[in-house]
Amino acid sequence: TGKTTTLAHRVAWQIAEGQNPGRVLLLTFSRRAAAEMIRRVDALLRRLTGQAAATGEAPAPSALTRKLWGGTFHAVAARLLRLHGRALGLGEEFTIVDRADAEDLMNAERTALGLHRKERRFPAKATCLAIYSRCVNARQPLEALVERAYPWCSSDTKDLRRLFGAYVERKNEQGLLDYDDLLVFWHALLAEEQAGAAVRERFDCVLVDEYQDTNALQAEIIAGLRPDGTGVTVVGDDAQAIYGFRAATVRNILDFPARWPGAKVVTLVQSYRSTPPIVEAANRVIALASERHDKVLRSRRAGGVAPALVTCRDEEEQTAFVVERILAHREEGVALRRQAVLFRAAHHSAELELELGRRNIPFHKYGGLKFVEAAHVKDLVSFLRLADNPRDVPAGLRVLLLVPGIGPARARRLLEVAAVGAAASDRFSAWARQAAPAGCDPDLWRSLCELLAAMAGRDAGDLPSQVRRVRNLWERLATPRYDHLAARLRDLDQLEQIAARHPERRAFLEELALDPPASTQELAGPPTLDDDYLILSTIHSAKGLEWDGVYVIHAADGNIPSDLATGRPQEIDEELRLFYVALTRARDHLYVTFPQRYYHHPVGAGASDAHSYAQLTRFLPPPVRAAFAERPACDGPPAQGEPAAACAPSTSPAAIRSRLLATF
Repeated sequence: TGKTTTLAHRVAWQIAEGQNPGRVLLLTFSRRAAAEMIRRVDALLRRLTGQAAATGEAPAPSALTRKLWGGTFHAVAARLLRLHGRALGLGEEFTIVDRADAEDLMNAERTALGLHRKERRFPAKATCLAIYSRCVNARQPLEALVERAYPWCSSDTKDLRRLFGAYVERKNEQGLLDYDDLLVFWHALLAEEQAGAAVRERFDCVLVDEYQDTNALQAEIIAGLRPDGTGVTVVGDDAQAIYGFRAATVRNILDFPARWPGAKVVTLVQSYRSTPPIVEAANRVIALASERHDKVLRSRRAGGVAPALVTCRDEEEQTAFVVERILAHREEGVALRRQAVLFRAAHHSAELELELGRRNIPFHKYGGLKFVEAAHVKDLVSFLRLADNPRDVPAGLRVLLLVPGIGPARARRLLEVAAVGAAASDRFSAWARQAAPAGCDPDLWRSLCELLAAMAGRDAGDLPSQVRRVRNLWERLATPRYDHLAARLRDLDQLEQIAARHPERRAFLEELALDPPASTQELAGPPTLDDDYLILSTIHSAKGLEWDGVYVIHAADGNIPSDLATGRPQEIDEELRLFYVALTRARDHLYVTFPQRYYHHPVGAGASDAHSYAQLTRFLPPPVRAAFAERPACDGPPAQGEPAAACAPSTSPAAIRSRLLATF
């Protein structure tokens, strides 16, 4: 409905009316969204002032938009803490750790406290960090949150509190901030009398995109920036609030008018994306929500076919139907990349992926392992982090454990040496004065110590050269450890290229931590080959995107909604909104498929005939289904380029019985 366009026009109008752009704060949920927003603002201002570019090339940002404060909540927090962190006792030498490193640090404290040796199963590191993060961002006490969201951990709250205390203490000792700390410290900065006043003085206008995705802590930060609400503008859609598992709360947008008395609410109801039949179906689905801002979308487009609700006998028939429709639309001129298959959970696409491979249909899947989580990428980044902050134990352990002959105990002793001393470069020089570990080439050990000392010193060299030197040393360390070395080295070459776009190491590390690329494709820039590929994506990862054709698979109760998210009415409402998000990704063609039968696959067992029958998702009751064209997977006229239906009868029951009687 043009939410982003609305916010961009709002910013441009404020600047055109005389607002100092350096006093405008624009908060988004991705770096790319912030850059796109600023680009739009710049284009609008050029049009207003008659400075439109004469060529088709995008002009460089103007002096006005370069002054804008724009970025994600976490990136802006990091920037403010670099400027004002001393008011909270933060020195310049702090490192921002990503989610994976935070999990490892949590696990180290979990082990140190002996919680891994309990008689009953203790939550794993990822669960522990998730509970900690939810408590911080939702502003809820541990017991209440565990009882509501993690009831199987309710008997562990005493030990979890001990663990969280140790985790916080260790971060403080090592000069580390995790994602949650960035918001916590920004919130604390605003509570300080002098520092808080200085931060508030920076901004006259605060604008927030996708406000429905904010959590309680972020809402408090907005209130701390503009206590009386003056200058606050947010856009969002309560119908797309789907990140409750990240502590986001739909209450922020539902309660906005009550929180800010006198706020003006502008409802955007013109859908520029989907055809009228798709918009009608989506309206009927979201009308089932128990609480929402009342609005009915209208399509600005004309025509269109009704979305299809397709009943399939089982997963195999669902896969066959989806693949046939994808290929048929491709023959009609809809490229693969303009089509997407969406699903609730990543494993729901397993059978489809096998069939796509068999049919030679390329695809990209979103929702899996991120690029920066790959072992070789984390290795290289750990070298840079350790040189930046010798107290960074997770990074130091990762680097030292690559060295032959060094185990966890010796690695920790070496890191204790590096944690003290006047200059960071001297700390690593102290390593070189120790004998090389047994089993390690002395030349390799000396090269490692010299590289870290040089990178920690004043003459570290430019960032690309640092990455190149680390990459060359990493190759010597990793050759005996890693397979597919050539492919891994290509990834590290990509890191060197992206490093060339950053003025200094700290900015590079912060970007990787706060806005990590999902794959090397995001680092490589514009594609040079016209490759075509189908999109597979979880619904969560598809939010904000659109395709000409969309296939929402596994629309069975237990999958949509997930059987793990039906414990409370609020959870069911969020699952309903998630289904709504899936439907509204489609521009022209929408298919919702429902397998009636699911075969059981016990762990360790082969194929089985045991199966269960499923029920259609509860989000498609009869009044909603009336907006869909219902059909079985193997019925209906063939589409252009599609062979005749495989299930069309070629005989009759009477003929079969006649042949049977003839054998008697």
